[in-house]
Amino acid sequence: MEADSICGIAVTSNVLIVAGLMRSPESQNAGETMSIITKTFPLNATTRIPAVGFGTFLINQEEAAAAVKAAIGVGYRHIDTAAVYANEDGVGEGIRTGLKNNGLAREDIFVTTKLWPGFSEWNEVPKSREQTRNEFQASLKRLGLDYVDLYLIHSPHGGTQRLEQWKALLDIKEAGLARSIGVSNFNLSHLEEIKAAGLTMPEVNQIELHPWSQKPALLSYMKEHQIAPIAYSSLAPLSTWRTGQESAKSADMLAESQIFADLATKYGVSEAQFLLGWGVQNGFAVLPKSLNPERMRQNIDFGGLEISEEDMQFILTLDRGNGIAWSVGDPTQVK
Repeated sequence: MEADSICGIAVTSNVLIVAGLMRSPESQNAGETMSIITKTFPLNATTRIPAVGFGTFLINQEEAAAAVKAAIGVGYRHIDTAAVYANEDGVGEGIRTGLKNNGLAREDIFVTTKLWPGFSEWNEVPKSREQTRNEFQASLKRLGLDYVDLYLIHSPHGGTQRLEQWKALLDIKEAGLARSIGVSNFNLSHLEEIKAAGLTMPEVNQIELHPWSQKPALLSYMKEHQIAPIAYSSLAPLSTWRTGQESAKSADMLAESQIFADLATKYGVSEAQFLLGWGVQNGFAVLPKSLNPERMRQNIDFGGLEISEEDMQFILTLDRGNGIAWSVGDPTQVK
């Protein structure tokens, strides 16, 4: 069989091979592009984001290089980090090693990082336009890259400097240093602030999205203004999610986790695969994280999953409102 390459992944005429996993085209839905790892969503006229990326929150500097290298090795083509994660050096090392080990070029990988805007209530000074540009350059240096594919303002905590920070991101894109730009954790009023100022709107809003925090009004506004959603904490409903780590997850939520175990069993997938598939089926790029190579593989092996309309409608009834990933409360509620 003759083999081609999609994003550095071997493809034969009738089988996709990814790190030892084999899935025939017949097992895929009609709308899938051979596999979930080659599925993408548009951000702008020239930039598309992989549907599944590798998140690096809570992966420390010492573990980041090995984790990112392993993620690229099993097929991930989007790596998500942030200045405040304090792991950009390790992430950059992992990207370089992963590219080299897998015969990939820089353009085969989509890289996201984020500006920490500063928050006065945490005794931080919100960054100015110039400071934002300087912090972006510092992130590039830590990552060892000439550009990123997506640069985000991590949260709306910048307050009175929010618009100046957004102007800096527009400067960065204009200079060709970021292929796409956006925000994270912004609510409708934060986005309206940008619109009211007459500035170009963000291309992306990365927000907490899962069956317990579905944000329908915000997503509707984003769709109207062509702002692509990226979901983080997609696996929050799992009973094992962030065990022993801070979050706003309640005991009632833990008790409700069995619902997703039952749904996963119904579709013959793991709970994580079901939750990630729910996000992608809704049109969200998702960002699972694991240090376990087998879990990494499982989290990109749900390309044949199609949740019925009946079950999608049922999941709508599980929405509890605000997110739970931040122990201090959902940052979209910041004024």
